[in-house]
Amino acid sequence: MPAAFHYEEIAMSQSTDTFRSAAPIRFAYWVPNVSGGLVISKIEQRTSWDLDYNRTLAQLAERNGFDYALSQIRFTAGYGAEYQHESVAFSHALLAATERLRVIAAVLPGPWHPAVLAKQIATIDHLTGGRIAVNIVSGWFKSEFTAIGEPWLEHDERYRRSEEFIRVLKGIWTRDDFTFLGDFYRFHSYSLKPKPLQRPHPEIFQGGSSRAARDMAARVSDWYFTNGNTVEGIKAQVDDIRAKAAQEGHTVKIGVNAFVIARDSEAEAQAVLAEIIDKADPEAVKAFGREVQQAGKASPEGEGNWAKSTFEDLVQYNDGFKTGLIGTPEQIAARILALKAVGVDLVLIGFLHFHEEVEYFGRRVLPLVREGEARGAAAAAA
Repeated sequence: MPAAFHYEEIAMSQSTDTFRSAAPIRFAYWVPNVSGGLVISKIEQRTSWDLDYNRTLAQLAERNGFDYALSQIRFTAGYGAEYQHESVAFSHALLAATERLRVIAAVLPGPWHPAVLAKQIATIDHLTGGRIAVNIVSGWFKSEFTAIGEPWLEHDERYRRSEEFIRVLKGIWTRDDFTFLGDFYRFHSYSLKPKPLQRPHPEIFQGGSSRAARDMAARVSDWYFTNGNTVEGIKAQVDDIRAKAAQEGHTVKIGVNAFVIARDSEAEAQAVLAEIIDKADPEAVKAFGREVQQAGKASPEGEGNWAKSTFEDLVQYNDGFKTGLIGTPEQIAARILALKAVGVDLVLIGFLHFHEEVEYFGRRVLPLVREGEARGAAAAAA
């Protein structure tokens, strides 16, 4: 089991520290449109992948201060995910059930052609008042690609394809008579009408921790998602990406994955973490580890997502325990403010019991974050 997090070591003095961004930190949640919850464990998870549960969850999240929801993309079963709803259609359903929440649909270059996705997203953008976004997933699940007859490219080639995919999306959404001659996609005087409502285009997210992923973000993406990590580890990534982006004349915002266990006492939160790990499904976790670590270690520098994840880390799909948002509301708020101080713009959160924990987070944690931000802003102004 991971060592207890020492929140007192990272809690900031709000009277002296300034934040890198004056904008409030944003919050997103993982949409459970895939069965099995967000941990590979036999612990009870009061969550469901069905539409009614997710409509209610989206409305709860909207009322409790969440800005975004991220729908997952899976084509085949594995590691407890027996059933999966398709991400773009499911995102549209959640947008139809809400008024302000923005929903990010995860998509895979390969199964999707950029012209098809560009048209899907443009239509949904008009139907929902400009609240749809996309997350370009370069691919980690080799067995899924081979099961549906899609070629499995080498690590850096997957990111080259994703970069072309993003450049094509931007071109289709912002230009008429769009022409593009790439290694993976070719367009000849193509015009999409109507174009999306959002200007210049719907937001484009991507993930990854490898050199190729970070360099792609620095060139073309609006947002970069990284797996869970320590404050120090995230700071190194933020500094690296922002320096590269500046060289490219580009700006990119940073999101980090986290699994939140907020309880009235630290002991209670740590007990929940211990139970999740104690009840982990060893065979499923190891199988997931073999699948994702070949993807992470396949990067030339061996630093991709999951390259250094332990068994305990892998129990939560995207290293969410590493971020350390486990404890009392005060401890978690301090940790979030520390993340903001090193340049994080958004925290993407998974929960054990989504309905009640989204509400608890909005009622008990988020107000403390906003109070801390206000103190920091006042100190900066002074």
